[in-house]
Amino acid sequence: MSTLRIATRRSPLARWQADFVADALRQLHPQLQIEICPMETKGDQWLRSSLSQLGGKGLFVKELEQALLDNQADIAVHSMKDVPAHFPDGLGLVAILERHDPRDALLGVSTLDDLAHGAVVGTASQRRQLQVVAQRPDLKIKLLRGNIQTRMGKLEAGEYDAILLAASGLKRMGYDNRIDRILEPEDMLPAIGQGALGVECRLDDSRVRELIAPLADPATTLRVEAERAVGHCMGSSCQTPVAAYAVIEDDTLWLRALMGDPNSGEVLRDEGRAPLNQAVALGTQLGENLLAKGGDAILQRLQNA
Repeated sequence: MSTLRIATRRSPLARWQADFVADALRQLHPQLQIEICPMETKGDQWLRSSLSQLGGKGLFVKELEQALLDNQADIAVHSMKDVPAHFPDGLGLVAILERHDPRDALLGVSTLDDLAHGAVVGTASQRRQLQVVAQRPDLKIKLLRGNIQTRMGKLEAGEYDAILLAASGLKRMGYDNRIDRILEPEDMLPAIGQGALGVECRLDDSRVRELIAPLADPATTLRVEAERAVGHCMGSSCQTPVAAYAVIEDDTLWLRALMGDPNSGEVLRDEGRAPLNQAVALGTQLGENLLAKGGDAILQRLQNA
């Protein structure tokens, strides 16, 4: 009887995501034995600093990838917004599942306009900080790390006047009723890949790749690949305040992207449409356009800060 080992972070949300993939695999392969292998990553351990200071979102996947390379696990389940642009030799993304809600959620107030002058907003995301500062430069952005429960607890304790979280994570954990407002992409452009789960494995493991392949959702894969192409142009990580969001309209992909300086609130935007077979090329073009519009200078400024 075949066994599949799933590497995952220890947080409740990460465990939910691993269990979600496990349940989907059991439906596809009823005889498959599945073992969940929880691991703590450096991104989970180091909570006092922002991810940009610590080196980016790869901190959430490095230990899981090492488990794959050491044959201690067969697959790793990731939130696609946490997956770096590049993979270690021998590893790769083999399935992106159907996307859940890609939007951001506001907790504490119904709109940013409801916040008093100088109110404190919690987030660990430079992308969110950028878009908040662009709308309300008077607001104070304060670092917010930890799992969903920890973050909501800090809001309840009065450490923040409002916080921003991914809507998909809140919904997966059953906290729909804690959301004061879902922010539409027009109000806050989502992170690259937000709301989608990805499965990584050893590329030479044909048995595992065959088991995982049916999980892939073609439409989500196309959308996320286009978004990731934007990030590839600028070495996307949590150090890079970049957002991209793709929508399929009939036979066309509509892609919106932005980047900017989270300290000043300077935002650069671009968007475009292309046939589905040119989705990744469109993402690359938008990324290059943003760099040409002044993104190169912004990235240099942020790296030297």
